[in-house]
Amino acid sequence: MRILALDASAKAASAAVCEDEKCAALYYLNSAPVHSVTLLPMAQGALEGCGLTLKDIDLIAVSRGPGSFTGLRIAAAAAKGLMWGADKPGCGVSTLEAMAWQAAHMSGRLICCVMDARRGEVYNALFRADGSRPLRLCPDRALSVDALLEQTEEPLLLIGDGAELCAAEMTRRGREFTLAPEHIRHQNAYGVAMAALHVPEALRESTDPVYLRLSQAERERNARLEAENGGNRK
Repeated sequence: MRILALDASAKAASAAVCEDEKCAALYYLNSAPVHSVTLLPMAQGALEGCGLTLKDIDLIAVSRGPGSFTGLRIAAAAAKGLMWGADKPGCGVSTLEAMAWQAAHMSGRLICCVMDARRGEVYNALFRADGSRPLRLCPDRALSVDALLEQTEEPLLLIGDGAELCAAEMTRRGREFTLAPEHIRHQNAYGVAMAALHVPEALRESTDPVYLRLSQAERERNARLEAENGGNRK
């Protein structure tokens, strides 16, 4: 199966073309450019580098969250445009699960996929690497670093843009951990492709973003409405 995969869930953005588990092309930028400007050209470059066009692709995959609200919307819109324009099926996958696929070969390790969610929290999911695939141990969630570290004393393999944040706290506590190597530490489209490849066709999920938390605008709106309702009750 040929997959075109996209990821713009955080600072890094990438596009990949994979043939089954082989990565044929990976375009990756971790220099904080505007994803709305760079993501589609990266996808086009990945296709052209392989001598392919969209008509040669069997599935378009995208990381649907958690992650940056803006980045997820950009990637979802790009994926939908490609799907509709070329009449191709799509598959949205968890950003955290996609990252876990990048470390699936580290058999036996407890993979802690963690993204900086701001406001004192991280997006997290735990997986067990079995040498060929990651086995999910919990759902995607948003929680504090303290709450995360209270769940297990086992050494963690930290992967994601929140890895260094967790590493600093684990160092402070004298806890054992391993930072994933730099080239697989951040989310990328190859992991997205691998996660999508192993989803049965009947279970493919929508490419619509999944945020886990309300956006800042929604939080401010709710706070304003609560304040207004509180004033009306007086």
